[in-house]
Amino acid sequence: MISIKHVCKSFAVPRADGPVEALSDISIDIADGDIFGVIGMSGAGKSTLVRTINLLERPTSGAIEVDGRDVTALSGKELRAYRRRVAMIFQNFGLLAQKTVLDNVCFPFLAAFGKVTAENRARALELLDRVGLAEKAQSYPGQLSGGQKQRVAIARALACEPEVILCDEATSALDPKSTNTILKLLRDINRETGVTLVVITHSMDVVEKICNNVAVLDQGRVVEQGSVSKVFARPQAEATRVLLGKVDWDA
Repeated sequence: MISIKHVCKSFAVPRADGPVEALSDISIDIADGDIFGVIGMSGAGKSTLVRTINLLERPTSGAIEVDGRDVTALSGKELRAYRRRVAMIFQNFGLLAQKTVLDNVCFPFLAAFGKVTAENRARALELLDRVGLAEKAQSYPGQLSGGQKQRVAIARALACEPEVILCDEATSALDPKSTNTILKLLRDINRETGVTLVVITHSMDVVEKICNNVAVLDQGRVVEQGSVSKVFARPQAEATRVLLGKVDWDA
């Protein structure tokens, strides 16, 4: 269970009158094994929120609890161990251009342990096979399509057997066919491994296809949350209705 409890995050901005609040009193519970969507328009605070979960951004106040343990104050060895449990997939793939596909998937082993063993490379090849790219092991990212790059990123995210994968706009740079391929792959991995997925997106279509539960952010606040079926059927917040296209633009 991930419990986000009254999290606020402020940033100092040059020439501003004071700190700018990116997140305000966010409280969300994400169950183990869930596929949980966080949706909102650009600037709603989605990416800031997801970065607080793996502590790339530390909350200004509030707490992130994982399995009942407050992780917000972790540092050093404990923080590195925690981050191995929480992998991340980015919109721009985040692959190392000068390394082969296989070396990219092996990179988490290098980062965590300082070396890559034969067992690690065998594991990486298994993961590339799982995402349908075993034949691309010796290729370079520049030789791949966008959808293939994201599948490599998914294989890399799985390398250290995480308990949580954070997907930050993971399909927004892809065409519809590649998007569907990635969403199906993520859903199947969730079903096979029980890994928790937190899906950050601005697309209600992505939420509808893959997520079980959703929180809607607007200007750094949660304005609505619940099961996808409930939120889609009876949206309460104006931001949700805008995202669903259920507004009268001529009113």
